Amino acid sequence: MTIDWVGKLQNLLHTIAFCLAIATLRYAFTPDRPYAPPVAHSLAIGIVIWAVIDLGRHFFASARETGWPVGIPGVLLVAGGIVAGYFIGSTIGDTLCRAFGWYGAFAPETGQHADLRASVVITALAGIAGSYYFYAKNKGAYLERKMGEARQHANESRLKLLETQLEPHMLFNTLANLRVLIGVDPARAQTMLDHMIAYLRATLNASRAANHALQLEFDRLRDYLELMAIRMGPRLQFTLDLPAELAQHKVPALLLQPLVENSIQHGLEPKVTGGTIAVSARAEGGSLVLTVEDTGTGLPVIPAEAGTQSFGLTQIRERLATAYGDAASLDISSTDPQGTRATIRLPL
Repeated sequence: MTIDWVGKLQNLLHTIAFCLAIATLRYAFTPDRPYAPPVAHSLAIGIVIWAVIDLGRHFFASARETGWPVGIPGVLLVAGGIVAGYFIGSTIGDTLCRAFGWYGAFAPETGQHADLRASVVITALAGIAGSYYFYAKNKGAYLERKMGEARQHANESRLKLLETQLEPHMLFNTLANLRVLIGVDPARAQTMLDHMIAYLRATLNASRAANHALQLEFDRLRDYLELMAIRMGPRLQFTLDLPAELAQHKVPALLLQPLVENSIQHGLEPKVTGGTIAVSARAEGGSLVLTVEDTGTGLPVIPAEAGTQSFGLTQIRERLATAYGDAASLDISSTDPQGTRATIRLPL
């Protein structure tokens, strides 16, 4: 049996605050009498009730959503705690008041508790109210945990859906490039096909997890850029810069792939002389900054009706929002004298 002692301490503090409120309320109706006796009685009764119910409930079969006994055992436990609290707590409170002289001139005779001890009605109502409060508190915490789990599962499912949409997009682009090359240079097309098979094998292995090490992301980019370099020849140059200390940092799979594709399709392919793609990672404060920069034609003008051209960027933004919320961002900007820079910032 595992007991959350921090939670028990919180419940005890709530009980003490509740008892002090009851003692203060009783004192307000009899301001001519000392304040200490109602405080002592209220605390003693309340703490005994708390100990019997909150500690004793772990010895019974409890509901998962509340942590409290169900049915008759739960009712008997609360009733037993209230009865024990009244008699044991009253005895403790009376002993303390007599020992320290807190009664003053209002000390009752032995066996007379009507004026200075919590009445049966107040004790019962307070015990029932306190028990219901902790019952509702536990149930609320359980429902909050379940809602958090549901949100997490929904985010994971949404992320998986986005990935399944993104990977075919990349595959179709690669096959289209291969189709063009087959008609121009069959030998190079064969080499490209071999690279593509190796790349797809690595992609399938990596797709089994939503996140993977940044080193694997860069390895897959290298495979992809090698494929593109076969088709474009010397028109495509690329560099990959990944510091060793960031190599094992986890990132969503296929996060940088659409950015590299955009650099080739919208930046370098339309340019007769081609250009360079530089992919880098760096730590900046508490963020991981991933950059894809090219020396292509610059930011493309995408017609409103050609929404599929921005598919990759849309998916990246949605995946970042799903995985990190507002803690991650994607920015696209122009570079001098010509080119485009895409920057992703993630929590480090």
